[in-house]
Amino acid sequence: MMIELIAVLTAVRDEVPQVMTIGHGRLLPSGPLENTHRSLQAGVRAWVERQTGHPIGHVEQLYTFADHDRILSSAQERMIAISYLALTRSHAGETGWRDWYDYFPWEDGKTEEGRASLAQIERRLCSWVAAMADAATRVRQWQRCVTLFAIGDMGVWNDELVLQRYELLYEAGLVTEAGCPPEHAVPGQAMDHDHRRILATAMARLRAKIRYRPVVFELMPASFTLLQLQRVMESLSGMHIHKQNFRRLIMQQQLVEETGEIDEQTGGRPARLYRFSGEVRQARQLAGTNIPLVQP
Repeated sequence: MMIELIAVLTAVRDEVPQVMTIGHGRLLPSGPLENTHRSLQAGVRAWVERQTGHPIGHVEQLYTFADHDRILSSAQERMIAISYLALTRSHAGETGWRDWYDYFPWEDGKTEEGRASLAQIERRLCSWVAAMADAATRVRQWQRCVTLFAIGDMGVWNDELVLQRYELLYEAGLVTEAGCPPEHAVPGQAMDHDHRRILATAMARLRAKIRYRPVVFELMPASFTLLQLQRVMESLSGMHIHKQNFRRLIMQQQLVEETGEIDEQTGGRPARLYRFSGEVRQARQLAGTNIPLVQP
């Protein structure tokens, strides 16, 4: 059995969530666990730095993939993939960074492209379900489509169900990784092996975590305006945030504190600069941080 280490290295640049890739955007940084690696985490850090030149800060284990299709055909040996989510800041001049939504355009409900992608997916899923011979299966599968993609008046969008949505599209044969010809696949850049599935898992994890832990700290500069913080949260969730409720919640829970400085480059009235509060900077953990999201 071989162990492969895979890193989903995430940053936010110009208020756009990005993922570090190799292989012209088709692979995540990865490599086998070697005898010289003193730990799994040390191994994934080594591969990221070797392949991208980018050191990583916050890193946590994401998921272990051991599906049947992860078998090396040459030796019929199963490969176990252990994935990690790493948060960092991108730097000018670095190559390999790709927009999250190049791979999952339907996950960005704030843009016209995202909404158009969802509309196309709804039509394709409708045709997929209609072609099923068994009535009970049609009902069951259509309910999955409605639930995951918030179709019609009964559907409510859950931004954390990134992986489930991708897996439904895979099952329906609507993505390139499932064997669908690129010209017939739904919008979204494909990745080799199961790396887009791993990216979906990481996106779902991060979207869930920003609701109860201020991990966004790892993605922000040392000081920022509340509007900048809101836009980063919106970019990660793919949803609009209620401005007044967001600011009230942030201030009530004492997540940030003023720096005493002003940002005069806002294009309008100068805005106060904030930083995460001392307690957050020390513990980086605060239960009950529910960010008020609203559907676009």
